[in-house]
Amino acid sequence: MNDDLFGPAPGPRGVGSPSASSGPGASPGSGGAPRKEAPASPPPARQAEPASYSAKDIEVLEGLEPVRRRPGMYIGGTDEAALHHLAAEILDNAMDEAVAGHASFIEVSLETGNTLAVRDNGRGIPVDPHPKFKNLSALEVILTTLHSGGKFGGKAYDTSGGLHGVGSSVVNALSESLEVEVARDRMLWKQSYVRGAPTSKLLNAGAMTNRRGTLIRFRPDRQIFGGIEFSPTRLYKLCRSKAYLFRGVKIRWSCDPALLAGASDVPPVAELHFPGGLRDSLEADINGATRVVPIWAGEAALPGERTGRLEWAVVWQETGEGFLHSYCNTVPTTQGGTHETGFRNALLKGLRTWGEHRANRRAAQIVAEDVLGAMAAKFSLFLREPQFQGQTKEKLTSPEAARLVEQALTDRFDHFLAGDPTQADNLLAFLIERAEERLRRKELKDTPRKSATRRLRLPGKLTDCTIEDAERTEIFLVEGDSAGGSAKQARDRATQAVLPLRGKILNVASASTEKLRQNQELKDLIEALGCGVGERFDRTRLRYGRVIIMTDADVDGAHIASLLMTFFYRELPELVRHGHVFLAQPPLYRLTQGAKSVYAMNDADRERKMKQFKGTAKVDVSRFKGLGEMPPAALKETTMDPTKRTLLKVVALAEERARTNELVESLMGRRPELRFQFIQDRAKTVADVDI
Repeated sequence: MNDDLFGPAPGPRGVGSPSASSGPGASPGSGGAPRKEAPASPPPARQAEPASYSAKDIEVLEGLEPVRRRPGMYIGGTDEAALHHLAAEILDNAMDEAVAGHASFIEVSLETGNTLAVRDNGRGIPVDPHPKFKNLSALEVILTTLHSGGKFGGKAYDTSGGLHGVGSSVVNALSESLEVEVARDRMLWKQSYVRGAPTSKLLNAGAMTNRRGTLIRFRPDRQIFGGIEFSPTRLYKLCRSKAYLFRGVKIRWSCDPALLAGASDVPPVAELHFPGGLRDSLEADINGATRVVPIWAGEAALPGERTGRLEWAVVWQETGEGFLHSYCNTVPTTQGGTHETGFRNALLKGLRTWGEHRANRRAAQIVAEDVLGAMAAKFSLFLREPQFQGQTKEKLTSPEAARLVEQALTDRFDHFLAGDPTQADNLLAFLIERAEERLRRKELKDTPRKSATRRLRLPGKLTDCTIEDAERTEIFLVEGDSAGGSAKQARDRATQAVLPLRGKILNVASASTEKLRQNQELKDLIEALGCGVGERFDRTRLRYGRVIIMTDADVDGAHIASLLMTFFYRELPELVRHGHVFLAQPPLYRLTQGAKSVYAMNDADRERKMKQFKGTAKVDVSRFKGLGEMPPAALKETTMDPTKRTLLKVVALAEERARTNELVESLMGRRPELRFQFIQDRAKTVADVDI
């Protein structure tokens, strides 16, 4: 062995080394100058003795001591969430009995002193001696030994939330006190524990003919959790979610009234039973939100699995944030997992397939983000021997879950879509809108945001109103400076703003995003409205309560109004959905006889109103060539005065979304053959053509 590896390294040759020389004749007796001795170096400092490390330093933690030393490994920490995980562990065991068909009710009682009691009417934990530990009952083995339980072999439970055999023993280890009662085979058995250690033997408390099942009452250890206490609100929500997840169980909740101060939404006593399952849960969560389609809910067996099954409830909302709450064997998987992957794949593939079936090429743009963004969904998977990430079971990792869920859902989702084609088309159109909005945001992401400190820049042609309360104000979009001049004179300066637009604006249905961004008229309009567009859209910043399109009452005016409505429908759909966009109704004719004047909207209206005039005096008929030729007083009286005018609200009905999209695409899109077909189909119904 080379000692240099362990001792100090020798100095370099020629620097104090006995064999070094400084040149010919330098050594003594060689005829050169004698070498001067260097002063002696101080001895090196004594190094500290290394810490001893031997067999006696190896600790062996037995029983439940590892749980008390490192609780985070078993329940994720020692905070409030970890404390409530203890409650979930005991409740999950009771739920496993219910799901297996052995229990019909569970009682959950929050008592004073931070004590929780959970009782079920299941089979009861076995109390006979354990074959491997003959001096211990099976009950004591379960409560004092990690990785012990009846859920490993799959004989006692087909599916269960408990998997690792540590839930009850962990709760026992982290409890200041725990009492257990088992009513089994017409006998009642009791045992008590303190910090995981039994304080008594298993006691036979006598005959019990009218009760069965297990009761566990425990108080978390203040040495572990400090002053953290159970939250009635959190526990009540946990019980509700469990009752929703298995419609065959009734959960009887009770809480000491002294603990309910500040928890007005929690009753002291309640029976939680939801025959509708996840559908009822989803209805309660979305609370009357506007839906694109009705809730789709159902359940199905997993393909090729003897006991596995899936239950779901899904809806798409017009507004608001979506959510996906998933569960496996009634355990909430808050971090998702492979079952959520299968769920997403089934929905996305189903929608794309429907788009192909309907020859809608735009459906190919849809991605999972578009499907999930507005979707509110809950689904619960029951799987034999699932694999979770960690004891807290927040993420499912079973690789087969994705395939099983996708196969179970795909055919049923296809049938749901095919069962109501109009409804399916509306859903597809809604998701295509979201996909196209996402793509527009992506194209605009490089556009710099306006500084929050920069003053609002309004277009020069805008004649603004003086009141700042948006709800009381309105803006008129008019064609050209001439109409703008008349509107400015006819308006109410306090509440009405006017923005003249130059001619026909850009058709956004057939223009690229780059052209839209460069179009000055649309930029002026967006700046005047103040609410932004795309990912910068914020309806609360809209500067006017009403946006009124006021164009001439002729074919050109109708075309300009169509272009503006297309812009709002495609680029600012939220303004349409919330009823901010209107069409003014200016007259086309003025009928005058002496001092009497009336206005007619069109030819048919003119003929009707001609009959109102009496006598033989001539009725003068004037046709307005445009709003710019109307006297301001007449424009105000007929079109702008809120007390006399007629406005048409622009609406886009959710149930007709697919039809609306089809019309906009046919009449305003990039394919002229669709417009030609539309004209051909309706040519026979046209009596007069205004050219």
